[in-house]
Amino acid sequence: MRLESGTVVEAKALLFDMDGTLVDSRIVVEKIWKRWCEENGIDWHDVLPRLHGVRMLDSVKMFVKPGMDVDVEYERLYREELEDVDGIVPVPGAPRLLADLPPTAWTIVTSADTPLAEARLRAAGIVPPPRMVTGEIVVNGKPDPEGYLLGAERMRVAPEECVVFEDARAGIDAGLAAGARVIAIAGDHPDEVPVNVEWITDLTTLRFDGMRDGKVRLLAL
Repeated sequence: MRLESGTVVEAKALLFDMDGTLVDSRIVVEKIWKRWCEENGIDWHDVLPRLHGVRMLDSVKMFVKPGMDVDVEYERLYREELEDVDGIVPVPGAPRLLADLPPTAWTIVTSADTPLAEARLRAAGIVPPPRMVTGEIVVNGKPDPEGYLLGAERMRVAPEECVVFEDARAGIDAGLAAGARVIAIAGDHPDEVPVNVEWITDLTTLRFDGMRDGKVRLLAL
């Protein structure tokens, strides 16, 4: 269900996914993975729907053919994603919203590891926040809730007092499993959002509306 204009969203902490939520890296990621699929005889149309929102190593394990070396393929794909940031841009509305928010009110929970996350955030003109949760510091990646539980812990609030912003189904499921309220960024795929999850097109539809009783307030436009 679309988040209605005029709705006030309150939380003690905001937990943002990165790719597809704050940073648009889809063109780069899909270019690299499509080339890899073509070179290895892997069905790109099978990979694409399940590619986004999970850790790269988990994706490699999911898609390699029997006999392929997972570590070798992971290192290749990781190196290419780390070095290729051409075309990475912020999601509309992200720079303005993040600049308005108190720095103590939000952080990022991403499947990317720290070097990759920092490279993409820099390319998009976003300063990495304190207490960021990255893929290499959790045992279980999304859709497991571990990352969002750790994000809430680092923000020193209960998961139920957080709002999670996510674009991919794996991340949405992770946020819900953590017990947080989830708002999906779903401008081009609202039909993929679970019926019990609110969604917005992008972050231009939210405005920081101040703090009240220790909670950050966002107004849906």
